Amino acid sequence: MSSVGLASLLAHIAFWALVVGAWLSDELGPRGVVVYALLWLAGFFLLPYVPTYGNALFAPAVAILDIALVLTIFKGDVRLH
Repeated sequence: MSSVGLASLLAHIAFWALVVGAWLSDELGPRGVVVYALLWLAGFFLLPYVPTYGNALFAPAVAILDIALVLTIFKGDVRLH
């Protein structure tokens, strides 16, 4: 597995872990979980129709959703000490 494939896998694992964690802790609410799931589905089904680099844009789109989820759930950036 290449480093790009591993990064894509980690982004997907982080996305679904954040969605499930936000749903179980009621941090996002059902509407928020549905919105993020629909954004993921839109990227999955619609990005292949983008000319030239459509399929390659799915992993970065999931990473952007990860960033938005972290900012939404934790109300800002996570501090690392």
